[in-house]
Amino acid sequence: MKHFAVSGAATASPVRGTRMLEKDDEVGMSEQGFKRFRRRRAPAEAAPAASSAPRQRPMDAPSSAGSIQLPAALPEPWERIRQVPFPGTEEHKTRLPLVSRFRSAPAAKSFDLLRTRLSHTLKARGWKRVAVTAPAAGCGSTFSAVNLALSLARVPGSRTVLMDLNFRQPGIAHAMGIQATADMGAFLSGAVQMEDQLMRPLPSLAVGLNSAKDQDAAEILHSRSCSAAVDDLMLRSGADTALFDLPPVLEHDDTAAFLPQVDGVLLISDGTSTTAAQLAACEKMLAGHTELLGVVLNRARRSDSPLN
Repeated sequence: MKHFAVSGAATASPVRGTRMLEKDDEVGMSEQGFKRFRRRRAPAEAAPAASSAPRQRPMDAPSSAGSIQLPAALPEPWERIRQVPFPGTEEHKTRLPLVSRFRSAPAAKSFDLLRTRLSHTLKARGWKRVAVTAPAAGCGSTFSAVNLALSLARVPGSRTVLMDLNFRQPGIAHAMGIQATADMGAFLSGAVQMEDQLMRPLPSLAVGLNSAKDQDAAEILHSRSCSAAVDDLMLRSGADTALFDLPPVLEHDDTAAFLPQVDGVLLISDGTSTTAAQLAACEKMLAGHTELLGVVLNRARRSDSPLN
């Protein structure tokens, strides 16, 4: 200890410190003297190092509060679907009465009852995809599909998708008073993304409109790309129920081509024209391919519920 204090550190210490060492050397450096030496020596040795290099900030320490900005998360696909104005209760040019405009009418109550029965059946079986069709043209399948979708969309926290797959006579855009500019064929081929095809007239309702007829509809609905597009639609939209408006069962093979993509069929009959033979033919065609969820009687001659 004494040797280190004299020969190792005295030459680099200030003059005053050296004199103290010389005095301590005569009598031997005590422990208290050595501590005084270290205290006086430390600032002199640390000062050059502190002045020669700036203090480094740790790599993981933020420069200032709020300076680190993480990238904003993208909204989910449903929220990226474009919202469009919906006339609501205002008058607009359409040939179809909608349940959102005649809430107190008996037909509106019938669609609400149909919604409840259908929802219970789908949830009990874990199903989501429903084809809406009819035996022949003019039975009101588009009218029923639109009003059922509007009724489903009123359920809080739900999501409903309505797709116009009637390439023979597209009608959902006209029924809802929305201008159709999208090409359903391009969407089913995979050329158009869901967010670019669908529109949201209501926060809980997305519709896929069709702007052009296509005589090759059956081939489009048969394709693998159609199956992939529908699967992607259900996955990314998070829809609770998807309704697909299709052409008449007995007039074209479009509906038969699309049956593998749905869980069940809702058949719309016309109380003034549909025959028992037509309904039997539809049931025979659907048997073994999908489930017949029910037959809805449109334009019933009696004033009771149009549901069978």
